[in-house]
Amino acid sequence: MYHLLLYDLVDDYLERRPAFREEHLRLLRDAHARGEILMAGALADPCDMGILVFQGEGPEAARRFAEADPYVRGGLVTRWRVRPWTVVVGGAPQR
Repeated sequence: MYHLLLYDLVDDYLERRPAFREEHLRLLRDAHARGEILMAGALADPCDMGILVFQGEGPEAARRFAEADPYVRGGLVTRWRVRPWTVVVGGAPQR
């Protein structure tokens, strides 16, 4: 099962992120190494939203990630939410 962690970002996200980036990237790499995150990144033009794709039985890993993320704790994310994602083409077969 897949879950999207969706971040709404502050207007000055690109200017403010350097202070939090290394810790954020470390959390991403650790979650990726555990097989929880498949991919993650920000939308561009405008850079107003982040999307992280999680894989697992439920939304818990995505929620834990958001709660620990320095981007969230540092106020770069104005709102986050986790949504189940039904993949129709690509990815691992769904049960």
